[in-house]
Amino acid sequence: VMLGDRGYDSDAIREDLEKRGAHPVIPTKRNRRVQIEIDAAVDTCGGGFVKVLCIEVNIVGFGMLKELESDRRWRTFETMLLMRRFEECVIELHDSGAFAGHFHVYIGQEATGAVAMSLLEGKDHICTTHRNHGHMIARGVDEKVALAEILGRATGMNGGYAGTFHLTAPNLGFLSTSGIVGGAISLSVGGAFACRQRRDSSVTMTLFGDGALEEGIAFEALNLAALWKLPLVFLCENNDAQLWMGSGPRSEEHAVRDLCDLPRLCGIETRSVAGLDVAELEKVIGGAIEHCRSGRGPYFVEVRTSRWPGNRTQFAAMVTGRTDIRMATGETLDSGEFADWYQKDDPVLRLARDLCASSTEERHRIAEIDDRVSARMDEAVAFAKGSSSPDPADALRHVFA
Repeated sequence: VMLGDRGYDSDAIREDLEKRGAHPVIPTKRNRRVQIEIDAAVDTCGGGFVKVLCIEVNIVGFGMLKELESDRRWRTFETMLLMRRFEECVIELHDSGAFAGHFHVYIGQEATGAVAMSLLEGKDHICTTHRNHGHMIARGVDEKVALAEILGRATGMNGGYAGTFHLTAPNLGFLSTSGIVGGAISLSVGGAFACRQRRDSSVTMTLFGDGALEEGIAFEALNLAALWKLPLVFLCENNDAQLWMGSGPRSEEHAVRDLCDLPRLCGIETRSVAGLDVAELEKVIGGAIEHCRSGRGPYFVEVRTSRWPGNRTQFAAMVTGRTDIRMATGETLDSGEFADWYQKDDPVLRLARDLCASSTEERHRIAEIDDRVSARMDEAVAFAKGSSSPDPADALRHVFA
């Protein structure tokens, strides 16, 4: 039985199987596959595979594996909900005058960021964009210091120097957060080159929107990554931004209708996946990471998401109001002008519905998670608003040219 690339705790599985009289064999730690051999009922076939002949194969810890899968989904949901509540607070703080200037939010794309960040290892590199808040939170940045940074406070994760467009956390593998369209793609080639030189099976992931592929640097990055067989995951979050901003159909920007045709020109393997399906995202993004980690060169993933209605204007606006998680549990009807988006395109509500489909206990658990996440954000807002601004005397600190 092969359990592929889902991040299972191999030691826990081994212990559980041995209690049941089975003997698991884990060929390699790197590919995280678990090969289970059942005594007295196996026939070793060519190529080292094991064919299980025992009709009682159900003894092999499948109940535990299902429990592990469920726990993973709940953790993903809590991360996604924290990402959502964080950015709802960002919009509200901006509207109240707590900070000025332009900003972008990640609402509606949480499943992609939560899954992608959970599958990367500590040694991996990340390059991301102006729509970076969700990636930071999913990777483990403290919401207090992230919010303080957006408000330009001295207690912020970058001392108030970075602001919303340039949040960065080198200790968590972030090489850069670029406010320039396509800017992260070029830097990620250098990150992936460093990974290859280190020879430690690390990878670099670059996250960008579909509009970044209009930049010439994007094709140059794809070409170099393919030429040098770099361990670089190109993760394109296609939210069809240009359609909402009135610049016309994609044919006016690209000669191709399928964005995956661009990396295919360089011989890069590609996959396209819906941004609502957490299980499919884990499979596709996990496969892309493993492809790069095993030395087979770059991989391009297009994640297709629907643009959140609040992002259809120049400044993000809370046109949908705060997300009412009770719409997933059936306690509140998702009616009104944006009901269609909530029903079909909201990844947070989609996963919540899946999790609470079978019991009242699970619906209560969702409410408890929402309460816990909301309390964390209340503390983060208080921390950020209560923090002091940087000393003007430090304005030129870190300026080197």
